[in-house]
Parts: sequence; C-alpha cells; structure tokens
Amino acid sequence: MITFKNITKFYPPNTYAVKDVSFYIEAGEFVSIVGQSGAGKTTLVRILLAEEKPTEGSIIVGDWDITRIKPSEIPILRRQIGVVFQDFKLLPRKTVHENVAFALEVCGSKRKEIKEIVPQVLKIVRLEKMTNRFPRELSGGEQQRVSLARALVYQPKILIADEPTGNLDSINTYEIIELFRQINELGTTVLLVTHNREVVNLLKKRVILLDRGIVVSDRKRGKYIL
Repeated sequence: MITFKNITKFYPPNTYAVKDVSFYIEAGEFVSIVGQSGAGKTTLVRILLAEEKPTEGSIIVGDWDITRIKPSEIPILRRQIGVVFQDFKLLPRKTVHENVAFALEVCGSKRKEIKEIVPQVLKIVRLEKMTNRFPRELSGGEQQRVSLARALVYQPKILIADEPTGNLDSINTYEIIELFRQINELGTTVLLVTHNREVVNLLKKRVILLDRGIVVSDRKRGKYIL
C-alpha cells in the first residue's frame, strides 16, 4: 500500500528533518508512528500528502510515485487519503452537516450525492443527532468526530491521524481511538502519528519509532518505548 524508500528531507544550512527513512505499510494495517517533538513525524506526513517534496528518496502509494506527482494530480491523491488533525480545522460559521458537506462541494460533488453521503458518515462517527449544531456548541471530542467524518467522505483507502488526541481528555481520546480502530477493521489503512504513550500501548498494533529523523525501531506489536 505505502512504501517509504530512503526518504531524506534536508533544510539548509544543516538540518535533517528525516534521514534515509524506509518502511512498508501493508493494505489494511494500523500503524503508529511515534517519537518526541522534532523527531520527523510531521515531515513524513507532509511528504505523504505531497505538501512537501523529499530531498532524496520516494514514496510509493500503490503503484504511484507521489514524490514525482504533478500539481494537477494532488487533488486526486488527497481524495484517497483522509486526514484528521489535532486542531480540528472546522469552519466556525458552518453547521456539522455543512462542514462535512463542504469537503464534497469544493470538489464539485452533486447535491444528490452530498445528501446521501453526509448522513452516512455522520452516522459512522455517531453524530447524526447533531447535524445542525455549530462547532462552538460541541465538545472537543465531538469536533474531532466531525473532522473524522469529513475525512471519510471519499471513502479513502488511507486515513492519516496527525496527533488527533492532542487536545482531548482521556475519555474523548479513548472514543476517537475506538473509532479509528473500527474504521481500520472495515479495511481502511490507518496511519496514526502521535506522542501519546497510553494510546499506542492500548492499541497493541505496529509501532514505528522515530528519533531525530531516523527509524530506530519497527515492531509488529509494539509499545511506545524511548
């Protein structure tokens, strides 16, 4: 599904964000990429989303070398990769329904399609009764579930969660991680980027540990150990 091949990202004059990173993620895997702040986790995500290009190396998604992607192809890539961020990135003046629908509208989806898809994804994240509420009326966990629903509208093959529980309490953290687990069980490849030790140890899934831009550990059923 995803192959990182000798990925290096160098920022002049003398900073390596990541250096010679290589690993392979199978379709349907749930993988946690962990490490302290500055370890290179977010850099790998930005390269995978074609927000940055590596200095060296390549990332293959399926048969597609996305490090050589054309600007016109980036929207196609991002429909295959759903992303959930730490800070939710919701539009404050739009309702829950409108926030999720907007992700489809910007790509030209038809009204009929939007009307069908939005209730489906809101049901998956258990927000079907909050469709007309605004972000300010939601808890942090509910806002993150809206963000997750928005990431699912294109039925992505890959779901990236970049520090998704960073602004949540322990109860909401557990609920969000359970949703990721359920989505993974339906066949979606999940890439969780986090420094939350408890979450990683609870999952008991594959753990890739980064330290100063280098992969120092890759365990199939790992724990967050530094």
